[in-house]
Amino acid sequence: MTVTIRPVDPDADIPLLHGWVTEPRAAFWGMGDLAEEDVAEIYTYIDEQAHLAAYVLELDNHPVGLLQTYDPAVDEIGEWYDRRPGDVGIHLLLAGDRARAGRTAEVIAAGFDFVAHLPGCQRLVLEPDARNAPSIALMERLGAERGPLVDLKTSISEKPAQFFFIDRARALELAGVPRPQQ
Repeated sequence: MTVTIRPVDPDADIPLLHGWVTEPRAAFWGMGDLAEEDVAEIYTYIDEQAHLAAYVLELDNHPVGLLQTYDPAVDEIGEWYDRRPGDVGIHLLLAGDRARAGRTAEVIAAGFDFVAHLPGCQRLVLEPDARNAPSIALMERLGAERGPLVDLKTSISEKPAQFFFIDRARALELAGVPRPQQ
């Protein structure tokens, strides 16, 4: 089985993404009450921005997750912590799909490896909702460096955000798998 990462296709992937972001388990994404058209508008916008990107994570061509990246030097989230050159912000949503059972670590590893190989990446920045206990526990298990806890308020999000940082070397160490195909 192989993990691959491909760009989101805002036309073809919206039904899939809408299904994921509106599931109760994705409540912390804040998109639970959006219609497909709203989700399409968001991912079309992301696709049009140079500092944003969205990718589908697949196991043997079966979609199992969503990885989004942003440049904290441009994105307003970067105003909420001490930015460094080479920071790459990421959001990760794993689907509640049986195909991922027993493969979560491999999927996360492939995502981190992908981000760590983006040009100029020196550190991964994550800012899960502080009330999202599973995400916080995952960051701790991965050995991420805990950053500030802030009341994040942006044009699209309002949440208590717990920042975490994973330097490039640690991300590659966590990857421990061959670089994913694209």
